[in-house]
Amino acid sequence: MTIFEELFSLAGKTALVTGGASGIGRMAASAMVRAGAHVMIASRRGDQCAAVAKELNALDAAGSAEGFAGDVGSEEGVTQLAAAVSERTDKLHILFNNAGASWGERLESFPYHAWARVLNINVTGLFHLTRELLPLLEKAAGEEDPARVVNLGSVMGSQPIADGAYSYTASKAAVHHLTRTLANEFAAKRVTVNALAPGPFQSRMTAFATGTEEKAAKVGARVPLGRIGAPDDIAGATLYLCGRAGSYVTGAILPIDGGQSAQHGMKLFRD
Repeated sequence: MTIFEELFSLAGKTALVTGGASGIGRMAASAMVRAGAHVMIASRRGDQCAAVAKELNALDAAGSAEGFAGDVGSEEGVTQLAAAVSERTDKLHILFNNAGASWGERLESFPYHAWARVLNINVTGLFHLTRELLPLLEKAAGEEDPARVVNLGSVMGSQPIADGAYSYTASKAAVHHLTRTLANEFAAKRVTVNALAPGPFQSRMTAFATGTEEKAAKVGARVPLGRIGAPDDIAGATLYLCGRAGSYVTGAILPIDGGQSAQHGMKLFRD
């Protein structure tokens, strides 16, 4: 076994990725399958999850995938998804809470109901699904190799920027704080809890801004490293936090944003 396999292999592990049919969720699911895990992919679009799983299984990778419907936007949906996972496995090594929603509108017309919709999925559903699946995570947890929870945050949860997505940016700040809170509470259970805080990536949610190469280049020009994120950027971070390499990391908010979280417009003494 090479050092890369020792530190980043997910062979023999079982994972759940919510919202895994597209975007960052699909990037993470693909990385896990390639690293040897069996990955359950769930979202409201069950047919798309099944199609993505079929594509991943055709990669001739070390792992495998299965896709089915799951909705974290309601209490009933969370309960049903947790039951579906329990029917498929008796222990869960990795929970990747990726499912999310956004809403963009001008301050003057931002609707009241947009807050409940976005926070129900991004925060409330994330919390309750994690709680419901905690017994399965504990069964997979070990002293040297804890079970892992990875939440999807955002650079918008770290920086005071909304771009009209007021409920989204607030929800991601809540995800970051909840990640640290649960990391503290779950440590004794040998379950780590971390979050990814991505900058701009191509996804269904960001298609309005990154859906073409021209648009992606325009957004990337605003990033210190000069580009938007790529699938391998998510893959590397996912395998780090979920593999042996990340077994001593918990409560971290890992920026994957090309330097945006360190970016500022202040100038003190130089023009």
